[in-house]
Amino acid sequence: MNWGKYFTEAEFRCSHCGEAKMDQAFIARLNELREECGFSLRVSSGYRCPDHPIEAKKAASGAHTTGKAVDFAVDGKLAHELLKHAMDMNFKGVGVQQKGTGRFIHLDDWNTSNRPTIWSY
Repeated sequence: MNWGKYFTEAEFRCSHCGEAKMDQAFIARLNELREECGFSLRVSSGYRCPDHPIEAKKAASGAHTTGKAVDFAVDGKLAHELLKHAMDMNFKGVGVQQKGTGRFIHLDDWNTSNRPTIWSY
């Protein structure tokens, strides 16, 4: 796996099983996004195995289990800049959590029907 210029395997490891089964094309897109942003992006959640507690609660596994999703810990002006670039790059899913503690932006290229392109948590 080529993690590119801006990321490492450790950043994407599942906190439950320790694996980092990320999609190579998705990682390439994240490196392109980072280049466009011009500021560092801290991964708060990358790959999640189906047994990860968050995924295990769901009726069906989500985008993180495909290796085509990431959450970046970002807020304020940087969150706005990240969203602008992510939308310009046509990420398929964009989730926004910008209230309270634990603020993040979720991005994915997981293609499912019946799912909004952008949502808030």
